[in-house]
Amino acid sequence: MEENKSKSNLMQQYHLKGNPGIGLIMATFGFFIGFAAVSLYGPVASKLKEVLGISGFLLGLLVAAPNLSGSLLRIPFAAWVDKVGGKKPLAVLLILAVIGMAGLSILLLIFYPDHISKNMYWLIVFFGILSGSGIATFSVGIAQTSYWYPQKKQGVALGTYAGVGNLAPGIFGIILPFALRGFGLPVSYLLWFGFLLIGTLVYIFFVHDAYYFQLIKKGLKPEKAKEISQELGQELIPTGSTLESLKISARIPSTWGLVLLYFTSFGGFLALTGWFPVYWVKNYHFDLREAALLMAFGFSLLASVIRVYGGHISDKFGGERIAILSYLTVLSGAIILFFAHVFWFSLLGEIIIGAGMGVGNAAVFKLVPKYVPKATGGAAGWVGGLGAFGGFVVPPILGIFVDHYGNAGYAKGFIVYVILALISITTSIILYKVHNKKAIA
Repeated sequence: MEENKSKSNLMQQYHLKGNPGIGLIMATFGFFIGFAAVSLYGPVASKLKEVLGISGFLLGLLVAAPNLSGSLLRIPFAAWVDKVGGKKPLAVLLILAVIGMAGLSILLLIFYPDHISKNMYWLIVFFGILSGSGIATFSVGIAQTSYWYPQKKQGVALGTYAGVGNLAPGIFGIILPFALRGFGLPVSYLLWFGFLLIGTLVYIFFVHDAYYFQLIKKGLKPEKAKEISQELGQELIPTGSTLESLKISARIPSTWGLVLLYFTSFGGFLALTGWFPVYWVKNYHFDLREAALLMAFGFSLLASVIRVYGGHISDKFGGERIAILSYLTVLSGAIILFFAHVFWFSLLGEIIIGAGMGVGNAAVFKLVPKYVPKATGGAAGWVGGLGAFGGFVVPPILGIFVDHYGNAGYAKGFIVYVILALISITTSIILYKVHNKKAIA
């Protein structure tokens, strides 16, 4: 009772706002509305391909465009959190996304469909890259949530944050095709812009940084701010060593092994969330709504939900074993999709590859603190940022197969994930053997 009263007095004395619960809700909300950009072009890619008259390679690049900023901006913006708290970095990312959505909406309202031309392709890609800034909110929100919660409660808090936020691409991938039918493409994106704008304003208005950052902004010296924050229950205090952590982790070979694994699993999740709607429309001639439902329930939502269970079994059986098993699962799904010429066989492949990627994502982050204990934050930055870069790199490669083989290329392109899965299995085994030898020694 006395402890609660003391905390309340400190809050009033320094005019501090917020609490861990609100911090988690707002970080998750910001991540959710930003991360939806993973599905920005996937559900409408086939329509844009027709009106723009672009190749399969350029189609893949268009689908992947949001993932460029969504991956590379993760590293510097996560580092920025340690300096100023999470509110400002996440707000900046959402504002960039709002600008991108505004530009895309205006362009489509004015020119689509009769006056849009191939000359506008790169402008549409540019707006996609800007909109994809919201995808990078993941790393900012992770740090923002971590500062609010003590170590013993971070597992549940971060699991909730990642689990709910990761549902956004699947949900928006379902909504967009239905909106297209009811409102048309330009108005659908205008509605998305409105949702993102309102959501960004709600985030900025209601979110508060953890106590330490509030106190620093009020002019307190770091040591005093640390003392008061710890009295209020904040355990994690920034050390200002983020850049050093990035440098240290970059010199550890295991960091790059984990980057490769995450490139396959999480990069694969981003890439195929955008690619599967095109795959179902072009390869099996489903309409956009049916393709969106197949992508969402057969892949995106499945991979997001099973990631939580992947964390549980990684705790129980070890991240290495689960990583090997998960990439074997990705390999199986990719082989099925490569050879599939029947709908149900392809759907089975989609479900299997989605399950493997979801579990693999969890296993990789289980291994980050184990393999890079002295620079975990920096390693997480490299793994999360460069691993997600797979969502940008792979779709244009899949598009090349379409250019060479026509519609048959939609299946043949999955040889890319056969190769990536084999490399990831080999890497997982090598990491396991190297670190087991160290443990024995």
